[in-house]
Amino acid sequence: MEMKMEKLRVGILGATGMVGQRFVTLLSDHPYFQIEVLAASARSAGRTYEEAVGGRWKMDTPMPETVRNMKVMNVSDVESVAGQVDMVFSAVDMTKDEIRKIEEAYAKTETPVVSNNSAHRWTPDVPMVIPEINLSHFDVIPFQRKRLGTTRGFIAVKPNCSIQAYAPALAAWKEYEPYEAVITTYQAISGVGKTFKDWPEMVGNIIPYIGGEEEKSEREPLRILGRLEDGVIVPAKEPVITCQCVRVPVLNGHTAAVFLKMRKHPSKEELIDRLVHFSGYPQEHHLPSAPKQFIQYLEEDNRPQVALDVDYEKGMGVSIGRLREDTVYDWKFIGLAHNTLRGAAGGAVLCAETLVSLGYIARK
Repeated sequence: MEMKMEKLRVGILGATGMVGQRFVTLLSDHPYFQIEVLAASARSAGRTYEEAVGGRWKMDTPMPETVRNMKVMNVSDVESVAGQVDMVFSAVDMTKDEIRKIEEAYAKTETPVVSNNSAHRWTPDVPMVIPEINLSHFDVIPFQRKRLGTTRGFIAVKPNCSIQAYAPALAAWKEYEPYEAVITTYQAISGVGKTFKDWPEMVGNIIPYIGGEEEKSEREPLRILGRLEDGVIVPAKEPVITCQCVRVPVLNGHTAAVFLKMRKHPSKEELIDRLVHFSGYPQEHHLPSAPKQFIQYLEEDNRPQVALDVDYEKGMGVSIGRLREDTVYDWKFIGLAHNTLRGAAGGAVLCAETLVSLGYIARK
């Protein structure tokens, strides 16, 4: 769908951090969005973006010329920022309570907020969406607006980065009734905003703990697979998931090793068929960030590999491989997704594109 539209003016909250930087690179030449405001903490406010970031630019590509000399605004100056934009992307680095408060404050200025943060993922009337999977959860927005007392302002969030490597497979196989999963994720260091330069102790190392990650990895897929009922999202009860999350010496790309039990007994060919043909609204409407093929299946025994597959579909696709029958569980497989593209800023941008296409976000 070709959208002939005047670009929406957007603000990036938390623009100097790693996810904020990723938003900057994704939005600097976007067909729907124009970066109007970069906002960060008080210590960055008033400086140019280049000065505020200093030597902490973490992207592979250079800082876009269009933002170098933009003056950074104070993210807490809600009215001033909101007055200049049609919507904001949120990647602020604050406590959960502070994030909830500031995102709600922006929404109440009639400014839609699409957030990368986890603070609102369990607010019952805030949609947490992977657009290919649970688009219908955006239907909760009118209920949220009623609570907030807004006519156009609302908050939408994208889910945790680690679940992107396996939740799409669970969704693709829903008809076969997966009911139990044991998962281990092998997570890249960029997930915590680091590179090897600023986290040298990760080289040649594995850390078997990522704070809060196991709970998110076990619970968030159930919210995505849940349903809208009486104005709130009710999580699904299955599959029951138990998860371990491990930090590994990889820059980008979260890998998941999954064991799965299903009530129905499809063939391997049927399972692969469901993966490779799984698509949704972003594909049907050719949204700018949408992968043409959401999930690829790789036949080789040694795939997916981070080095070969993390950038599949510009980092917006999911790679699955090594699907085979198991002696204890029914099936096992390996999944891989790019944690800062599909898993973070890219997933949020795709949510925003979807919300624009559906008419939830428009010019003020």
